[in-house]
Amino acid sequence: MVGRLQEEIHQQKPFGSLEQETFLNVMRTANALNQGLAALLKSADLTPTQYNVLRILRGAGAEGLASGEVGERMVTRDPDVTRLLDRLEKRGLVKRWRDKADRRVVRTRITPAGEEAIAPLDTPVIELHVQQLRHLGEERLRALVSLLEEVRQGPDSP
Repeated sequence: MVGRLQEEIHQQKPFGSLEQETFLNVMRTANALNQGLAALLKSADLTPTQYNVLRILRGAGAEGLASGEVGERMVTRDPDVTRLLDRLEKRGLVKRWRDKADRRVVRTRITPAGEEAIAPLDTPVIELHVQQLRHLGEERLRALVSLLEEVRQGPDSP
């Protein structure tokens, strides 16, 4: 039996394993969900990664965060957080400064312009997620969340 993913990507041969098929399904699904978010954020001239950083910094408050802390909190890791913050600072959406206690640390906080950029997106983003996933129903969504968390913990976690 040919699975739906095999048809979608026009793959003729069976997958090498059920694990490979699962992995590729997760990647394909994440991409589909992310495309919806990217389309929504385009109106605000933001990428999903930029939006994620601005939300992280909004939650951090006036004290801001060090670049490393921003990177650790991101949903999808970006290898060059500094360059990402450079672009946001250039647009006036974030402000950076050297930490007084440790001059090696550069802290970043969201500016009022950054808050104004993302505030109107809060409700539309939630509505998008509901639209994308509500057909699964609460029970299956909770099961999916649990399974995905278990995958991220890895095989050696208790």
